[in-house]
Amino acid sequence: MTASNPASSSSAAPAPLASVLFVCVHNAGRSQMAAGFLTHLAGDRVEVRSAGSLPGDQVNPAAVAAMREIGVDISAATPKALTTEAVQASDYVITMGCGDACPVFPGKKYLDWSLADPAGKGVEAVRPIRDAIRSRVESLIAEIDAA
Repeated sequence: MTASNPASSSSAAPAPLASVLFVCVHNAGRSQMAAGFLTHLAGDRVEVRSAGSLPGDQVNPAAVAAMREIGVDISAATPKALTTEAVQASDYVITMGCGDACPVFPGKKYLDWSLADPAGKGVEAVRPIRDAIRSRVESLIAEIDAA
């Protein structure tokens, strides 16, 4: 194939349909699981970010284990600090217990997902939180795809 072949120009990945930022306090549990699910389920259709208002030192090992059980690997994820730039670059900002720490900008869609904090809990207690996050992420993908 040559560069002038129209078929070769269609191989470029399309731009993401939306960008999503998940925010929780430590960016170590809920927001990391949500980002893992969105990346896993939507692929490159959606740009995914996560951050925390007071980021922890590492992702919660029980969250990593609970996600691994269902084939989603978040073991390489690291907690990141919430920045104004991350909020500005996102179409959807989804908070999970970060209070008023998240800056608000016009034109963004803000959602607050009330979910239990998996901090300090074992895998058994994290599974229902994981499953609730998956359900909400699936609904979010349907909303983004419909837009």
